[in-house]
Amino acid sequence: MAILLTKSDVINVLDMRTTMEIVEKAFAELHSESTLMPQRTPIPVPDYHGLALFMPALIKDMGALGAKIVTVYPDNPSKYELPTVLGVIVLLDQKTGEPIAMMDGGFLTAMRTGSVSGIATKYMARKNSEIGAILGSGVQAQTQVWAMCEAMKFAKIMVSSLDPPDAIDAFCAQMQEKHGVPFERVESAEAAVRAADVLTLATSAADPIIAYDWLKTGCHINGIGSHAPHMRELDEITVCKARIIADQTEACLAESGDFIIPLNEGKWDESMIAGDLGAVVAGDVAGRTSDDEITLFKSNGLAIQDMSTAFAVYQKAQEMGVGQEFNFSG
Repeated sequence: MAILLTKSDVINVLDMRTTMEIVEKAFAELHSESTLMPQRTPIPVPDYHGLALFMPALIKDMGALGAKIVTVYPDNPSKYELPTVLGVIVLLDQKTGEPIAMMDGGFLTAMRTGSVSGIATKYMARKNSEIGAILGSGVQAQTQVWAMCEAMKFAKIMVSSLDPPDAIDAFCAQMQEKHGVPFERVESAEAAVRAADVLTLATSAADPIIAYDWLKTGCHINGIGSHAPHMRELDEITVCKARIIADQTEACLAESGDFIIPLNEGKWDESMIAGDLGAVVAGDVAGRTSDDEITLFKSNGLAIQDMSTAFAVYQKAQEMGVGQEFNFSG
């Protein structure tokens, strides 16, 4: 018997601290090679400006097996009053292959994406970091901020976005109330970047939105927004000079425009990636080697994040009696 979990069900059982803990374990398993995770398969839907991504994984020690289908349709909010990102996750019993859960993947995707920035911040940011900054104020920015605040105690978080000022102010007020940290709208991305000890990029930019000479000495960057070969948020000087940790090198070289574009122009080389996040979590690679260096975590999003988080949601839902039972064989 499987259980069906709606978005509200997932929201009710999932918090950021739990998500960060389970995703950190999943990265450690990825590093220890006790996972199976094919490269995700993208299917463009050009007639509707959409993209569908198919992401399977097995995390053996956790017992998490399944797949996520996530779609990115930028026209959804304006045309259909739907979120840009939608998703569904199917979990299977590792022993029998029987479906054990199907759940909404939209909120979970935002949470697991936020969590990995929190994990990277924990391992890569300077311990005396005080000022956080985020570029972007959409749905993804909310979970990015949540994870940043779980990872580190900030004195202030600066926010820059292309959204209207009143929307940014509403975001700041909501986040300040939720996390107990002062949030401040700034007039430009440059102002936010120059102030930041920890900088998170959560935009849909196709071209670089920061410049290396804006960055503070010792700044840590979470590069989250760009997720396709033609998109990038980071200028080429930053990716050439920063200490880079990838969620997975293979995935970044296949999908990240932040690396692919300068690589194709002969300005960057994959040897500039110092290692993967799983190796940092395991203690085999240093996230940071000095207080002065600029560090960069680049995330494209991995299926192990989805399956580990979904399995934790499934287990918690069972404990709490949340969800609707459903028999696929009936």
